[in-house]
Amino acid sequence: MFKTAGRIINWTGEYKKRMYWGFLWSFLNSIFIAMPIMGAAVFLDLMIKDSRGEFVLKPIHALWALLFMVAAIGGRFLFSYLRSIFQESIAYEKTAEERVKIGDILKWVSLGFFDRNNTGDLTGAVTTDLSVFEMYAMNMTNTIVGAYIHMGAMILCMLFFCWQAALAALAGLILSTIFLTILSRNSEKNAVPHQKANDKMISAVLEFVRGVSVAKSYGREGAAAKNVGNAFKEHKDINLKIEKDYIWVNAAHLIACKLGSVGVLLVSSILAINGSMPLHIFLMMAIFSFVMYSQQELVQNGAHTMQLIKAAMDKLDEIEKAEFIDEDGKDIKLQHYDVEFKNVDFGYETRQVLHDVSFNIPEGSTTAIVGPSGGGKTTICRLLARFYDVDRGQISIGGTDIRKLSCNSLLSNISMVFQNVYLFHDTIRNNICFGKADATEEEMIEAAKKARCHDFIMSLPEGYDTVIGEGGGTLSGGEKQRISIARALLKNAPIVILDEATASVDPENEHLIQAAISELTKGKTLITIAHRLATIENADQILVVENGRIAERGTHAELIARDGIYRRFIEIRRKTEGWQI
Repeated sequence: MFKTAGRIINWTGEYKKRMYWGFLWSFLNSIFIAMPIMGAAVFLDLMIKDSRGEFVLKPIHALWALLFMVAAIGGRFLFSYLRSIFQESIAYEKTAEERVKIGDILKWVSLGFFDRNNTGDLTGAVTTDLSVFEMYAMNMTNTIVGAYIHMGAMILCMLFFCWQAALAALAGLILSTIFLTILSRNSEKNAVPHQKANDKMISAVLEFVRGVSVAKSYGREGAAAKNVGNAFKEHKDINLKIEKDYIWVNAAHLIACKLGSVGVLLVSSILAINGSMPLHIFLMMAIFSFVMYSQQELVQNGAHTMQLIKAAMDKLDEIEKAEFIDEDGKDIKLQHYDVEFKNVDFGYETRQVLHDVSFNIPEGSTTAIVGPSGGGKTTICRLLARFYDVDRGQISIGGTDIRKLSCNSLLSNISMVFQNVYLFHDTIRNNICFGKADATEEEMIEAAKKARCHDFIMSLPEGYDTVIGEGGGTLSGGEKQRISIARALLKNAPIVILDEATASVDPENEHLIQAAISELTKGKTLITIAHRLATIENADQILVVENGRIAERGTHAELIARDGIYRRFIEIRRKTEGWQI
């Protein structure tokens, strides 16, 4: 608990000074809480002396007492306000920076990082975990540290009047701390399972939402919801376990606080009966005994939350330790755009995909990659864009190893059009200009015209300012594809990768997309994964990939003349494309 509080303070970074100032204001606030109690005791002593004729009370004394109380109450609220001003906003400012930081990290990690960490974990880190920081980190730190500051201030004030009572109060504090330590250890055991249950619940909900259309189409909504129900039950069970594990410790902690109060009152009573403590001091100690543990009793609420925060911090630390794929990369301007794979091996975790792959793609040429599904075609394109790093071998562009390039430097030379197009929940204008943020209106419209999407965009209610649904769900497949091509056209990169760009497009749109692709690839180094004969036949070079190896290479005429994989592939494609009902 205390270590976590220290981690939170260190986590605040440049805001740490404000945290320390906040603790100072908290200490002074506690002193001003004690002042009315001590002032009342002093004034009571004067009243007793006045009744005995040992002192004469005058109206001026009452005025001074009133002013003292007003000053004490004013000081209490002033320092409480200053503490809030200095500390409360730190969490919001720091978590905003942390979200941006995590976003920057996730931009530059290998895609293998996302294979090892599921969507629920990452979504939970950026949303739920950082929300825990935002809502509770400063609050709980102040609850715990502030409670001990408050107790320290109260014991210090008591020490001036009666060291025995102060010692009894300290004993109660130590006993309370022992039980809080046990509570914290129990929390630490349950925090990780709680975190996993929470991440599992998020993953299950995301999976259900994404797959609900498939579930409905098969009438299996109940089966799809089963995982969500199990995740909810697991989350409920761990929360119930947490409550059961902490009941006795919570009770013991509260009893320790009450025993501390009783101890102060008991010691003060004995001293008062023996005549060692004046009546007004006894009454002051009695009031202290009732109020001094008020904040300490609340620490139990922060003990478990602190362990949840610790688990969240551990998870965020793991994300922040992720290695950037271009950590050693530099911004290098390439002069040539020929591509070479040299003895490349690559695998996803335990599954080997590419084996000793070598080939050259001359600058300005067109290369088609064909072969059975799962052979490694898309993996080759992903490696070229350095979404992953090779396990062995080398990939170079213009003679430069791509591992020497920063990701920005590398990807500025590559445009990619995928079969499954993703468009952002934003305007069409911003989706097209995503390829070039500083593009002019004229450049954007020119790219849209070349991509054959200007006409249908202008028919929309808001034209280029029309907001499209997440993933482009409000547009047809062909419309999304043409917008993605416009985006790539605007980027105007010298290397273009087409991954099955026309595989799932209807015949009515295909000729438009083919025309758009022709505009996109003029004078570029083109790599295309394709199955359609029209795309393959005109390529300068065809690479046939099977089982992660380059099985054949050559032009269409050269490969069709051989009795190999490519020829059989073409014969199957011709039969498929000529098939009719």
